[in-house]
Amino acid sequence: MGREQWKKIWVGSAGNMVEWFDWFVYATFAVYFADSFFPEGNETANLMNTMGIFAVGFFMRPVGGWLLGRIGDRKGRKAALTLTVTLMSASAVLIAIAPTYDVAGYGGVAVLMVARLLQGLSVGGEYAASATYLTEASAPEKRGFASSFQYVSMTAGQLVGLGLQIVLQRNMSEAALHSWGWRIPFVVGALGAGIVFYLRRSMLETEVYADSGAAEQQDRGTLKVLWQHRREAFLVMALTMGGTVAYYTYTTYLTKFLSKSAGMEKSTASLVSFCALFVFMCIQPLAGMLSDRIGRRPLLITFAVGSTFLTVPIMTMLKHADTFWPALGLALLALVVITGYTSINACVKAELFPTGIRALGVGLSYAVANALFGGTAEYVALWFKNAGAESGFYWYVAGCAAVSLVVYLTMRETRDIDLNRVDAGQAGAEAQPAGATSVTPAS
Repeated sequence: MGREQWKKIWVGSAGNMVEWFDWFVYATFAVYFADSFFPEGNETANLMNTMGIFAVGFFMRPVGGWLLGRIGDRKGRKAALTLTVTLMSASAVLIAIAPTYDVAGYGGVAVLMVARLLQGLSVGGEYAASATYLTEASAPEKRGFASSFQYVSMTAGQLVGLGLQIVLQRNMSEAALHSWGWRIPFVVGALGAGIVFYLRRSMLETEVYADSGAAEQQDRGTLKVLWQHRREAFLVMALTMGGTVAYYTYTTYLTKFLSKSAGMEKSTASLVSFCALFVFMCIQPLAGMLSDRIGRRPLLITFAVGSTFLTVPIMTMLKHADTFWPALGLALLALVVITGYTSINACVKAELFPTGIRALGVGLSYAVANALFGGTAEYVALWFKNAGAESGFYWYVAGCAAVSLVVYLTMRETRDIDLNRVDAGQAGAEAQPAGATSVTPAS
């Protein structure tokens, strides 16, 4: 892969990393600021309230998927990507300055809610725009590899957040972290978003979009056109269901599960997550390259089979893994299985839609599935825990994976689909050899 190709991957991924840093630090630092915005009481209940606000952000993601997906299809991928990072920067600033319950009562919760709504809008559009950009800007035979960097950058954002958490844990007292130290990552996120905004202004538009003729379609990026591709939209939601629940279970929820359920020290739990996610990040491109050789379906099926049958035993053993190495081994096993989904789901979804509706089709469909299953995963887990039936959540995750398995077994292969197709009639057509997909300067 040449220098120009790596540049496209970097530009498409850098902003995604900052976006997801801001998104995930809310979840990873929630254990420190949960009590700051609510009256003193049950610690688990306060954490549930805080994660409920986290889930609200997911319910704004369909709106972001629609709004920014529409902009991506009508104004170009660059315009959507620039707007998403602007919204994320604003939300990070709001959380950093949000007043606590002692200062403003529930006013701090209101600020937190507005910030999460902005984050939901931003991330809802970011996924669609970055998935579309990385897929369209890559060579046809490298789409799986290039699009895998979406989860490389997502995981890198989370790793930076976890790394910052570990540094703060080792250099600040528990009291200081609960008092004001939790604000530091949101300040860092706001600064990072400002830098990425500058980088994205010089992005290149994809040639697939610029030269396909989609930009001249009057109804591009509309719900009317998306309805013509409702089969693909529902397919995206169904194939996302199992993957998003499993992903959030072993990423954002893992640290809390190890500390609250397994009884592990918070700092050790954070280190387990950091090490597991680092390995997970490194193997994404390898799986993406594999999908370019053997197709997308074999990897998706492997993920679904593994998650369906291994989730319950892995989670059961994790609950009793109160030391570093056993917990790390189990977390790695789970994340290797999930790689079958995460490494290629971006390109699979982008390959399902024609150019004029691709950003909206990917963004809205994926965001709806995430709102229903990904955003609620931690809340459902904590609900089962609070009800004294924590193992019920393990079966819930396995069940979601089983539903997606049925979809993977019945869907068609997407590896060789031509991304240059524009009209509705080609959306459901049999896969054709893909054409060249370079990028040209944005107008």
